[in-house]
Amino acid sequence: MRRGDRADYGFDAPYAPAFMALAGVFLLAMSATRLWSAAGPLHPGRAAAPGLAGLWLLLNAITFVRTTRVGKFAVWRELLEELHLTGDEALLDIGCGRGAVLLMAAKKLPRGKAVGVDLWSSTDQSGNAEQVTRRNAVFEGVASRIELHTADMRRLPFEDGAFDVVLSSLVIHNLSGAAERAKALGEAARVLRRGGRLLIADIRHTRKYARVLEACGLTMTSTRSLGVRFWYAFGPWAATRLVAARRPEDAPSASTRTGNARCFGSCMAGGAVDSCA
Repeated sequence: MRRGDRADYGFDAPYAPAFMALAGVFLLAMSATRLWSAAGPLHPGRAAAPGLAGLWLLLNAITFVRTTRVGKFAVWRELLEELHLTGDEALLDIGCGRGAVLLMAAKKLPRGKAVGVDLWSSTDQSGNAEQVTRRNAVFEGVASRIELHTADMRRLPFEDGAFDVVLSSLVIHNLSGAAERAKALGEAARVLRRGGRLLIADIRHTRKYARVLEACGLTMTSTRSLGVRFWYAFGPWAATRLVAARRPEDAPSASTRTGNARCFGSCMAGGAVDSCA
Protein backbone atom coordinates (compact mmCIF):
# COMPACT_ATOMS: atom_id res chain seq x y z
CA MET A 1 0.00 0.00 0.00
CA ARG A 2 1.43 3.40 -0.98
CA ARG A 3 1.83 6.19 1.53
CA GLY A 4 -1.53 7.96 1.81
CA ASP A 5 -3.53 4.90 0.69
CA ARG A 6 -5.12 4.48 4.08
CA ALA A 7 -7.72 6.17 6.22
CA ASP A 8 -6.58 9.33 7.99
CA TYR A 9 -8.69 11.01 10.65
CA GLY A 10 -6.74 14.23 11.06
CA PHE A 11 -6.32 16.16 14.30
CA ASP A 12 -8.97 17.47 16.66
CA ALA A 13 -8.86 21.28 17.06
CA PRO A 14 -5.49 21.40 15.25
CA TYR A 15 -4.75 24.98 16.33
CA ALA A 16 -4.69 23.96 20.01
CA PRO A 17 -1.70 21.55 20.09
CA ALA A 18 0.16 23.71 17.55
CA PHE A 19 -0.19 26.76 19.80
CA MET A 20 0.83 24.81 22.90
CA ALA A 21 3.90 23.36 21.17
CA LEU A 22 5.06 26.69 19.73
CA ALA A 23 4.54 28.51 23.03
CA GLY A 24 6.35 25.72 24.87
CA VAL A 25 9.39 25.87 22.59
CA PHE A 26 9.48 29.67 22.87
CA LEU A 27 9.44 29.55 26.68
CA LEU A 28 12.11 26.85 26.81
CA ALA A 29 14.32 28.93 24.54
CA MET A 30 13.71 32.01 26.72
CA SER A 31 14.70 30.07 29.82
CA ALA A 32 17.85 28.72 28.17
CA THR A 33 18.83 32.21 27.05
CA ARG A 34 18.41 33.57 30.56
CA LEU A 35 20.38 30.73 32.15
CA TRP A 36 23.36 31.04 29.83
CA SER A 37 23.28 34.75 29.09
CA ALA A 38 26.45 36.70 29.72
CA ALA A 39 24.46 39.86 30.38
CA GLY A 40 24.53 39.38 34.12
CA PRO A 41 23.39 36.96 36.83
CA LEU A 42 19.76 36.03 37.37
CA HIS A 43 18.25 34.11 40.23
CA PRO A 44 18.23 30.48 38.93
CA GLY A 45 14.60 30.01 39.90
CA ARG A 46 13.49 33.08 37.96
CA ALA A 47 15.54 32.01 34.95
CA ALA A 48 14.12 28.50 34.99
CA ALA A 49 10.47 29.49 35.47
CA PRO A 50 9.72 30.06 31.76
CA GLY A 51 11.34 26.72 30.96
CA LEU A 52 9.10 24.90 33.42
CA ALA A 53 6.05 26.59 31.90
CA GLY A 54 7.30 25.65 28.43
CA LEU A 55 7.82 22.03 29.45
CA TRP A 56 4.27 21.93 30.85
CA LEU A 57 2.87 23.29 27.58
CA LEU A 58 4.81 20.71 25.56
CA LEU A 59 3.45 17.92 27.77
CA ASN A 60 -0.06 19.27 27.12
CA ALA A 61 0.59 19.27 23.36
CA ILE A 62 1.89 15.68 23.46
CA THR A 63 -1.10 14.53 25.51
CA PHE A 64 -3.50 16.27 23.13
CA VAL A 65 -1.95 14.67 20.02
CA ARG A 66 -1.77 11.25 21.66
CA THR A 67 -5.49 11.43 22.50
CA THR A 68 -6.60 12.63 19.07
CA ARG A 69 -4.48 10.09 17.17
CA VAL A 70 -4.52 7.05 19.46
CA GLY A 71 -6.36 7.33 22.76
CA LYS A 72 -9.87 8.20 21.60
CA PHE A 73 -9.83 5.31 19.12
CA ALA A 74 -9.01 2.81 21.85
CA VAL A 75 -11.73 4.16 24.13
CA TRP A 76 -14.43 4.24 21.43
CA ARG A 77 -13.51 0.70 20.37
CA GLU A 78 -14.28 -0.43 23.92
CA LEU A 79 -17.51 1.61 24.09
CA LEU A 80 -18.79 0.06 20.86
CA GLU A 81 -17.91 -3.42 22.16
CA GLU A 82 -19.98 -2.71 25.27
CA LEU A 83 -23.05 -2.05 23.09
CA HIS A 84 -23.05 -5.71 21.92
CA LEU A 85 -24.47 -4.73 18.52
CA THR A 86 -26.24 -7.49 16.60
CA GLY A 87 -25.15 -6.07 13.23
CA ASP A 88 -28.48 -4.91 11.80
CA GLU A 89 -28.93 -1.66 13.75
CA ALA A 90 -29.47 1.81 12.36
CA LEU A 91 -26.84 4.04 13.98
CA LEU A 92 -26.39 7.82 13.91
CA ASP A 93 -23.14 9.67 14.61
CA ILE A 94 -23.81 13.36 15.31
CA GLY A 95 -20.81 15.41 14.21
CA CYS A 96 -19.09 12.49 12.50
CA GLY A 97 -16.17 14.51 11.11
CA ARG A 98 -13.75 12.40 9.11
CA GLY A 99 -15.40 9.23 10.40
CA ALA A 100 -13.25 8.07 13.31
CA VAL A 101 -16.22 6.71 15.30
CA LEU A 102 -18.70 6.34 12.43
CA LEU A 103 -16.54 3.96 10.40
CA MET A 104 -15.50 1.97 13.44
CA ALA A 105 -19.20 1.44 14.16
CA ALA A 106 -19.97 0.64 10.52
CA LYS A 107 -17.61 -2.33 10.68
CA LYS A 108 -19.95 -3.83 13.29
CA LEU A 109 -23.06 -3.36 11.10
CA PRO A 110 -22.85 -5.81 8.17
CA ARG A 111 -26.63 -5.74 7.79
CA GLY A 112 -27.26 -2.29 9.21
CA LYS A 113 -26.52 1.32 8.38
CA ALA A 114 -24.21 3.93 9.94
CA VAL A 115 -25.38 7.48 9.28
CA GLY A 116 -23.20 10.52 9.89
CA VAL A 117 -24.13 14.20 10.02
CA ASP A 118 -21.75 17.14 10.11
CA LEU A 119 -21.29 20.74 9.01
CA TRP A 120 -17.69 19.87 7.98
CA SER A 121 -15.82 22.55 9.92
CA SER A 122 -12.04 22.36 9.55
CA THR A 123 -11.63 24.47 12.71
CA ASP A 124 -12.90 21.65 14.91
CA GLN A 125 -11.03 18.97 12.95
CA SER A 126 -8.24 19.34 10.42
CA GLY A 127 -9.19 18.63 6.80
CA ASN A 128 -12.79 17.92 7.75
CA ALA A 129 -14.82 17.40 4.57
CA GLU A 130 -17.49 15.00 3.33
CA GLN A 131 -15.28 13.70 0.51
CA VAL A 132 -12.54 12.89 3.04
CA THR A 133 -14.98 10.83 5.10
CA ARG A 134 -16.14 8.99 2.00
CA ARG A 135 -12.55 8.24 1.05
CA ASN A 136 -11.83 6.94 4.55
CA ALA A 137 -14.92 4.71 4.27
CA VAL A 138 -13.50 3.18 1.08
CA PHE A 139 -10.15 2.50 2.75
CA GLU A 140 -11.93 0.92 5.74
CA GLY A 141 -14.10 -1.25 3.48
CA VAL A 142 -17.44 0.11 4.72
CA ALA A 143 -18.46 2.54 1.95
CA SER A 144 -21.67 0.61 1.27
CA ARG A 145 -22.72 0.74 4.94
CA ILE A 146 -22.56 4.50 5.51
CA GLU A 147 -24.75 7.46 4.67
CA LEU A 148 -23.60 11.07 5.09
CA HIS A 149 -25.66 14.23 5.50
CA THR A 150 -24.75 17.90 5.81
CA ALA A 151 -26.98 18.97 8.68
CA ASP A 152 -27.16 21.04 11.85
CA MET A 153 -27.34 18.89 14.97
CA ARG A 154 -30.05 21.21 16.30
CA ARG A 155 -32.39 20.21 13.46
CA LEU A 156 -31.69 16.68 12.31
CA PRO A 157 -33.25 15.63 8.97
CA PHE A 158 -34.62 12.32 10.28
CA GLU A 159 -37.96 10.98 11.44
CA ASP A 160 -38.78 10.46 15.10
CA GLY A 161 -37.37 7.22 16.47
CA ALA A 162 -35.29 6.49 13.36
CA PHE A 163 -32.22 5.03 15.09
CA ASP A 164 -31.33 2.19 17.43
CA VAL A 165 -28.10 3.90 18.50
CA VAL A 166 -27.11 7.58 18.60
CA LEU A 167 -23.48 8.57 19.18
CA SER A 168 -21.65 11.87 19.48
CA SER A 169 -17.99 12.52 20.24
CA LEU A 170 -16.62 15.93 21.24
CA VAL A 171 -19.18 17.94 19.29
CA ILE A 172 -22.04 19.35 21.36
CA HIS A 173 -19.78 21.54 23.52
CA ASN A 174 -18.92 23.52 20.37
CA LEU A 175 -22.40 25.05 20.40
CA SER A 176 -22.48 28.43 22.09
CA GLY A 177 -25.01 28.73 24.89
CA ALA A 178 -26.95 26.32 27.06
CA ALA A 179 -30.14 26.71 25.02
CA GLU A 180 -28.42 25.68 21.78
CA ARG A 181 -26.84 22.64 23.40
CA ALA A 182 -30.23 21.66 24.80
CA LYS A 183 -31.73 21.80 21.29
CA ALA A 184 -29.06 19.39 20.02
CA LEU A 185 -29.65 17.02 22.92
CA GLY A 186 -33.40 17.18 22.35
CA GLU A 187 -32.89 16.21 18.72
CA ALA A 188 -30.65 13.30 19.71
CA ALA A 189 -33.41 12.08 22.03
CA ARG A 190 -36.12 12.61 19.40
CA VAL A 191 -34.52 10.35 16.78
CA LEU A 192 -33.81 7.55 19.27
CA ARG A 193 -36.36 4.74 19.13
CA ARG A 194 -37.78 2.72 22.04
CA GLY A 195 -35.05 0.61 23.59
CA GLY A 196 -32.44 2.65 21.74
CA ARG A 197 -29.15 3.67 23.30
CA LEU A 198 -27.33 6.98 23.28
CA LEU A 199 -23.64 7.64 24.00
CA ILE A 200 -22.19 11.14 24.20
CA ALA A 201 -18.50 11.78 24.92
CA ASP A 202 -17.60 15.39 25.62
CA ILE A 203 -15.20 17.55 27.60
CA ARG A 204 -17.66 20.05 29.09
CA HIS A 205 -21.24 20.30 30.35
CA THR A 206 -21.80 16.52 30.56
CA ARG A 207 -23.50 16.52 33.95
CA LYS A 208 -25.93 19.11 32.62
CA TYR A 209 -26.49 17.05 29.45
CA ALA A 210 -27.89 14.30 31.64
CA ARG A 211 -30.59 16.60 33.04
CA VAL A 212 -31.80 17.53 29.57
CA LEU A 213 -31.90 13.91 28.40
CA GLU A 214 -33.85 12.86 31.48
CA ALA A 215 -36.33 15.70 30.83
CA CYS A 216 -36.76 14.25 27.34
CA GLY A 217 -37.74 10.84 28.72
CA LEU A 218 -34.45 8.98 28.57
CA THR A 219 -33.05 6.89 31.40
CA MET A 220 -29.43 7.53 32.32
CA THR A 221 -27.27 4.40 32.37
CA SER A 222 -23.82 5.93 32.96
CA THR A 223 -22.04 9.22 33.56
CA ARG A 224 -18.31 8.71 34.03
CA SER A 225 -14.83 9.79 33.08
CA LEU A 226 -13.34 7.98 30.11
CA GLY A 227 -9.89 7.95 31.62
CA VAL A 228 -6.41 9.26 30.88
CA ARG A 229 -6.44 8.00 27.28
CA PHE A 230 -9.13 10.59 26.53
CA TRP A 231 -7.48 13.60 28.18
CA TYR A 232 -6.93 16.69 26.00
CA ALA A 233 -4.38 18.17 28.41
CA PHE A 234 -1.69 16.99 30.80
CA GLY A 235 -4.17 16.67 33.62
CA PRO A 236 -7.83 15.84 34.33
CA TRP A 237 -9.13 19.38 33.75
CA ALA A 238 -9.59 18.55 30.05
CA ALA A 239 -10.84 15.01 30.56
CA THR A 240 -13.56 13.54 28.36
CA ARG A 241 -16.65 12.19 30.12
CA LEU A 242 -19.33 9.79 28.94
CA VAL A 243 -23.06 10.34 29.16
CA ALA A 244 -24.94 7.14 28.33
CA ALA A 245 -28.73 6.79 28.23
CA ARG A 246 -31.53 4.58 26.95
CA ARG A 247 -35.08 5.22 25.81
CA PRO A 248 -37.26 2.81 27.82
CA GLU A 249 -39.07 0.10 25.88
CA ASP A 250 -42.39 1.17 27.36
CA ALA A 251 -41.79 4.90 26.76
CA PRO A 252 -44.30 6.87 24.68
CA SER A 253 -43.43 7.21 21.03
CA ALA A 254 -40.52 9.53 20.37
CA SER A 255 -41.77 13.09 20.44
CA THR A 256 -42.24 15.18 17.35
CA ARG A 257 -40.35 18.46 17.14
CA THR A 258 -43.34 20.15 18.75
CA GLY A 259 -43.32 17.61 21.54
CA ASN A 260 -39.57 17.86 21.80
CA ALA A 261 -39.92 21.60 22.28
CA ARG A 262 -42.13 20.84 25.28
CA CYS A 263 -39.43 18.53 26.66
CA PHE A 264 -36.86 21.30 26.14
CA GLY A 265 -39.19 23.77 27.77
CA SER A 266 -39.58 21.57 30.82
CA CYS A 267 -35.89 21.91 31.61
CA MET A 268 -35.99 25.64 30.97
CA ALA A 269 -38.80 26.24 33.43
CA GLY A 270 -38.35 29.49 35.21
CA GLY A 271 -35.70 30.57 32.72
CA ALA A 272 -33.06 28.48 34.48
CA VAL A 273 -31.53 27.20 31.26
CA ASP A 274 -28.08 26.82 32.78
CA SER A 275 -29.46 24.23 35.15
CA CYS A 276 -30.29 21.81 32.38
CA ALA A 277 -27.86 22.30 29.48
